[in-house]
Amino acid sequence: MTDHWANILRLPARATADPLDLDGQLDEISDTYRRLPSGRLVVLGRSGSGKTILALRFVLDHLKSRTSTEPVPVIFSIGAWNPTTLTLRDWLTAQLTRDHPGYAARGPGRESLASALVESGRILPVLDGFDEMADGLRRPALEALNATTLPLLLTSRPAEYAAAVAETDVLTAAAAIELTDLTLDDLADYLPRTTRKTDRADPAANAWKPVLTELARRPHHQPHQQPNEPHQHPNQLHQQPESDPTSPLAKVLATPLMVALARTIYSDTPDHDPASLLDTERFGTPEELEDHLLDNFIPTVYRHRLHRSPTGKPPPDFDAERARHWLGYLAHHLTRLETPDLAWWRLGNGLSRSTRTLVTALVTGLVIGLVDGAAGLAIGGMLLGSIVDASAVGLLAGLMLGLVHWLTYSVKGHVTPSAVRLQIRGRPESTAWRAGPRLLIGTLGGGFFGFAYGFVAGVVKAYGWQAALPTCLRIGLVDGLVFGVVFSAGAGLTFCLLGVLESPLDLDSVVSPRSLLNTNRATVTTQLLVWAPTFGAVVGFGSGAAIDLLQGPLGPLVWTSDASLVLGVISGLGGALGYALTLTAWGQWLVLTRIWLPLTGRLPWAVITFLEDAYQRGVLRQAGAVYQFRHARLQHHLARRHRDRHRHR
Repeated sequence: MTDHWANILRLPARATADPLDLDGQLDEISDTYRRLPSGRLVVLGRSGSGKTILALRFVLDHLKSRTSTEPVPVIFSIGAWNPTTLTLRDWLTAQLTRDHPGYAARGPGRESLASALVESGRILPVLDGFDEMADGLRRPALEALNATTLPLLLTSRPAEYAAAVAETDVLTAAAAIELTDLTLDDLADYLPRTTRKTDRADPAANAWKPVLTELARRPHHQPHQQPNEPHQHPNQLHQQPESDPTSPLAKVLATPLMVALARTIYSDTPDHDPASLLDTERFGTPEELEDHLLDNFIPTVYRHRLHRSPTGKPPPDFDAERARHWLGYLAHHLTRLETPDLAWWRLGNGLSRSTRTLVTALVTGLVIGLVDGAAGLAIGGMLLGSIVDASAVGLLAGLMLGLVHWLTYSVKGHVTPSAVRLQIRGRPESTAWRAGPRLLIGTLGGGFFGFAYGFVAGVVKAYGWQAALPTCLRIGLVDGLVFGVVFSAGAGLTFCLLGVLESPLDLDSVVSPRSLLNTNRATVTTQLLVWAPTFGAVVGFGSGAAIDLLQGPLGPLVWTSDASLVLGVISGLGGALGYALTLTAWGQWLVLTRIWLPLTGRLPWAVITFLEDAYQRGVLRQAGAVYQFRHARLQHHLARRHRDRHRHR
């Protein structure tokens, strides 16, 4: 499981090395790490043994004692890394930018600040959850880690790490330690302090005392065999002999996760007696007991209302059964994506690509159609004409923007939150302008939509005049060419202008899932304020200019100033809304997560409030701009229960 000690100690050739004694306590982890000249450490522990807590403790303790020249430890959930598509440095850079958008700013070398921090070795990666990676990714991940000399700390379950080592090699120059099981003395020091006293005559009496007394009478649970002992297969690390008389409860309470669940369910709930956990007829195996604790954790934490928030608003009140259903869907969603990161901009990715595209096209077409009809009627149009025009515009906009959305997902996989703001003055000189590609994309997209809309509108108009078929087709082609030119110029110039005005976010941005959502919503709002008047003005004034230019080859053409006004207003509003709903992370959040998923019962209507409430109750934890379940075991349990209920239905 470890490299040669000569490599760990960075000794010259032919030098001999004695192994370091790395035994210690949790509060000594930073000192243990500093004793390794290679700066590379693997922390092994079975599920629920406290690997993530140790990683957090390491970061906090290391920050207290680090010098100004040492790298800064940062926790990364390595389960979200695909080493076959992204290099380690690129992935670390992307994670830093996601959690701290200010680091998207360009440095002197035109690379992002996040990239500069990683490339210069100023980041000490604390890679948590190697075992949470997909089976086929662990070997390439270990090979990629061995291709670098970065100092790092890696956590994993022993079996998964041993399997990856068997396929390739140990982590180069890395030592390894393993977290030991909790003992009965640990439980006796902790559990009685988590519940109230039960007898005035005996100050030591409490709900856990009978349980601990009974466990002390039974055979003690032997710690699981160390992975470096001979003749031990990695998949047999945690197995006990069939004749093992140890209580299932003693085995279950050997990990901090299960102790925490037991404390939550039984310490301060008078209707729950922890002595029931000793019932071997009800809980004959440790697995049955663990499932019982995991099943009852969600109902227990949702029994009580939380205290008022700092803003004074009353806390939300979510039904426990509904909350378990929603959390089960979220856990299933993360399992399908093979990532522990619950990102608000990827919640819609739980749907199939065809469903996402169809829902986006329907909602976008409906919104643009309603805006088109309302604006046309308000400006003075006829009711029937406004309805016909709104239907045509909504249908074509939905089809065109749905296609754009589908192509975007095909190339990028998902739309990420914008890490920019719009700024006219004071932009850094290093800001990258992508005017050329944006101009091309906008010009082509606008041209296709304009030609389709003009052709349909022309044919419908000519049909209303009872013109012959050749005349209808000619009028449709003429209108298609006119509107194609106008919309092509408007979309190209507007999309290009948005790129020109983009500037990195402020470096002092405070980031959490909600703050990133608010920041992205503000960015989209600013983009709308730029898109609507710019696109509307170009289309409105450009339509008259296009008519004058094409009057000779295509004329005679009839166009009025009122028609320019109506077209400009409707196009500005519709184009801005279509861009926001289809091509921005906030728009996709609105369409899929705030409308479709609650409408189909998968999530509550107040999604972000529900996530924050789950975080306050200890079901989720926050990791920068994303949430994670407090433990992978809880996530997998909820996902399995969700799939079982779905199959049962």
